[in-house]
Amino acid sequence: MHTRIFIVCLLVLAGACKEAPKQDEMPAEAAQQPPMDDLDRLAAAHGYGNWKDVSEIRFTFNVDRDTSHYERSWIWNPAENRVTRITATDTLTFLRSAVDSTLMDADAGFVNDKYWLLAPYQWMWDRNSFEWEMEEGAQAPISGKIMPKLTIVYGNEGGYTPGDAYDFYIGEDSLVAEWVFRRGNQPEPNLAATWEGYQTKNGLKISTMHQNPQGFKLYFTNVEVE
Repeated sequence: MHTRIFIVCLLVLAGACKEAPKQDEMPAEAAQQPPMDDLDRLAAAHGYGNWKDVSEIRFTFNVDRDTSHYERSWIWNPAENRVTRITATDTLTFLRSAVDSTLMDADAGFVNDKYWLLAPYQWMWDRNSFEWEMEEGAQAPISGKIMPKLTIVYGNEGGYTPGDAYDFYIGEDSLVAEWVFRRGNQPEPNLAATWEGYQTKNGLKISTMHQNPQGFKLYFTNVEVE
């Protein structure tokens, strides 16, 4: 099952500089590594190389709309794929490998919220489930700046929202700066929002604020990575 959103309706390689080995001294396993493509490079910029060290991630998903506020919190153990949802009215823990009809709403909520939090990581986890292309320069929907654009279109089968498309506008730091969601790969956007408020948590670069001039505001609090 690939994973994606929508509501109602993310390794800087910071190593010490050292002299590179000569070509004939390169380890055999390094020589066999395939070259990085744009998905690899952009995911790495968001800290994906550190994901292997994550044992637990906790976060609260918030949406403000007009005068209303909605939130729910999650605790995720990736190794076991065990999820705990905490709301104002209840706490629910389940294994994603054992989701049945009684847990689908909770699981769909987790899928949605996790995609907002970790979309550049989902590129790596889902890459066999979508087609993608990079455009060298396109006008971003909110700032109007010309940026590289990564377009991802999911397949028409599987997941909670098959066939959806996402346009990611990439800043000079190789981090997502804005994005657009297009339901069913329709030409017109259903929602555009910023990616800002980046925080680094245990090596992961996570955008904690998404908003637009129309008053949409979705953000994350209490983000902790172990």
